[in-house]
Amino acid sequence: MLMKSIAAGLAGTALLATVAFAQNPTATTDKAPAAATTTTTTTASGEWRASKMAGLKIYNDANESIGSINDLLMDKSGNVKAVVIGVGGFLGVGEHLVALPLDKVKFVTEPVVYTGAAGGSNVSGGRPASTTTTGAANTAPAAATPAKPNPWYPDHAVISATKDQLKAMPEFKYAI
Repeated sequence: MLMKSIAAGLAGTALLATVAFAQNPTATTDKAPAAATTTTTTTASGEWRASKMAGLKIYNDANESIGSINDLLMDKSGNVKAVVIGVGGFLGVGEHLVALPLDKVKFVTEPVVYTGAAGGSNVSGGRPASTTTTGAANTAPAAATPAKPNPWYPDHAVISATKDQLKAMPEFKYAI
């Protein structure tokens, strides 16, 4: 058995070596190099990557997080017809899937604006802002600079429904 394995290995090595020797070496000449071939690249300005849509957060009109996009459903010509949204659950367990027509979903490129009450909590950390300083005048916190929108995918999506309304809709199931 060992001899058969060794013979098969040697035969495979010999076959690979003959392929390597059969290739033509590149000829070195004194001619001027040919003009470099130009490659055309296609740019997609203003278009979004579909791979970045899965997991995109969904908010309602009151800026409350209600779920995320699980999938995009397309027809045979490639047009997106519906958005499958996961509502509720934890890490995908107990999640209720709902399919909404694409025209019911509004994609937004700017980040969600924090609308907390003044003096309540700051944006980072959720702890109350400190008002006690030692040896310095009390100054208002600097306004956060808005993040630059990403040109390859939206920041989030908005729909005109609450989490309870989406949970009450019929559940979407993938047909096998």
